Amino acid sequence: MQRTYKTGSGRGRQSHSMSTRFDTKIAVLLREDLEPWQRLNVTAFLVSGIGTAVPEVIGQPYEDADGVPYLSMFRQPVLVFEGTKETLTAAHARVLSRSLPRAVFTGDLFSTGHDDANRAAVRAVPTAELDLVGLAVYGPRNAVDKALKGARMHP
Repeated sequence: MQRTYKTGSGRGRQSHSMSTRFDTKIAVLLREDLEPWQRLNVTAFLVSGIGTAVPEVIGQPYEDADGVPYLSMFRQPVLVFEGTKETLTAAHARVLSRSLPRAVFTGDLFSTGHDDANRAAVRAVPTAELDLVGLAVYGPRNAVDKALKGARMHP
């Protein structure tokens, strides 16, 4: 059985049918020149930022038929896009101008070894000079769509 995820207007209601439309969107934009392992790593780091900062995106915990519990996950899909460095820079500016919740991953973070070093690496660079390789954003579907204009779905 295939589940279809659509983002659309639902006036705040979430349906539990096979086709669910969400008023909001969680999206990750990756720079197109990343290696496969980098794409996976950056995506994982970025969505952790959205999950911790926007608790309403987290669903209920899971449990299998034997009663073994599992952690909660996002209640809606995460859409992954890719684009050029210029697309990422423009999207970042639009996300900032719309004050959307966001997480960034810069090229410098590939050479750091822990969370404190990651934060220091981002803090050391002015906004306009960040070497963006990934961006996660959450917000109203239309606002996220406008912010990611020019990006394409990740293959």
